Amino acid sequence: MANNWEYDYADLYRQSPMASGMPTPAEPAISPAPQKPGRKGGAAKRVLGGLLTLVLCAAMGFGGGYLGGQASLRSAPAAPPAATPVPDAAAPAPNTGSGSLSAAAAGGSLINVSAKVTPSVVAVTTEQVTTNGYWGQFVESGAGSGVVIREDGYIITNNHVVSGASSIKVTMSDDTEYSATVVGGDSRSDIAVLKIDAAGLTPATIGNSDHLAVGQTVLAVGNPLGVLGGTVTNGIVSALNREMNVDGTLMNLIQTNAAVSPGNSGGGLFTESGELIGIVNAKSRGENAEGLGFAIPINTAMATANDLIDTGYVTGRPALGITVITIKDAQTAAQYAVTAPGVYIQAVDEGGAADLAGLEPGDRFVSVDDQMIETSSDLTNLLSTYQVGDTVTVQVSRNRQLITAEVTLGEMAG
Repeated sequence: MANNWEYDYADLYRQSPMASGMPTPAEPAISPAPQKPGRKGGAAKRVLGGLLTLVLCAAMGFGGGYLGGQASLRSAPAAPPAATPVPDAAAPAPNTGSGSLSAAAAGGSLINVSAKVTPSVVAVTTEQVTTNGYWGQFVESGAGSGVVIREDGYIITNNHVVSGASSIKVTMSDDTEYSATVVGGDSRSDIAVLKIDAAGLTPATIGNSDHLAVGQTVLAVGNPLGVLGGTVTNGIVSALNREMNVDGTLMNLIQTNAAVSPGNSGGGLFTESGELIGIVNAKSRGENAEGLGFAIPINTAMATANDLIDTGYVTGRPALGITVITIKDAQTAAQYAVTAPGVYIQAVDEGGAADLAGLEPGDRFVSVDDQMIETSSDLTNLLSTYQVGDTVTVQVSRNRQLITAEVTLGEMAG
């Protein structure tokens, strides 16, 4: 099927010399992941129709600054609110269930929770030195969002927001600005942790994404379009455990109809009680689709963030201890002196799992536990379903011979 999903990528609203007629970098696609038998594996320019029309013009600067920006919001006059009927005092109150709220109570609840959570959500702006054959070297600007997770300055965001950035600034809800450094980032989970030199911040209250229910009210808070920091939108949990293929990586995401736009990346998805239960990272790009946003479950995001803070990498990931390359075309095949397309071992870590099992550089993967390996993503996604210490049966082609090896998986250390 066509790719109708995309990362809510910083690239989509970055402005650079290439924005005036030059090709822009292709963004990774996100699509529903195909199901493989036998194993369970784990964001864009838009015209928004309706009563409200938002027109935003922002120019990002070269050489390290913004040239300027402006935004205007035009809307039709709102109709006066309908009067709320006063219930008959003699009539019994309707049984709405222990977890439900009346419309008035729900409105008040959303006001309160918005005030509670917005101090924990920050705007993230980045600069990255880019080299282009036409323009030469220039500075590209981008933006996203983040959520404070510790009062001493630790902030969680998306890896794609800050990856490759040469400078990062964080703007708090009170417009205080800090320079930030990257503590660590993980492309597989799309989570990164930033650190600012600050204390006494308001961290988000971390919830439990395993306790979510479809239909539950949620709020998305972030920095849409890179200039509207502190924006709050509401919706519901539309689905849970959506297995999506993001740039070749399988991710299990929360689906929501709360409006998200480029710039919301790294922002928070909160429950009606103000608990952080997701980190927004993707949205629909289909012209005929609305209300399709996605977020990384907070249990997954925080486990990754805590590992990055404590060790600098994500612990517990199985690894073969190899570097691989995917050969897809004749030119690459000729460069590496091979004839068949596929996934080849380029290097073997001395003393690693593959080395101990007798695998060698030049070996071409055929299968792992009877699952065919045609791309490096196939291999990565399959390995993610195992644990460190598991033994897998690997078949490789070496000098036209089929070699079978039993490999005990080690731990990826970075």
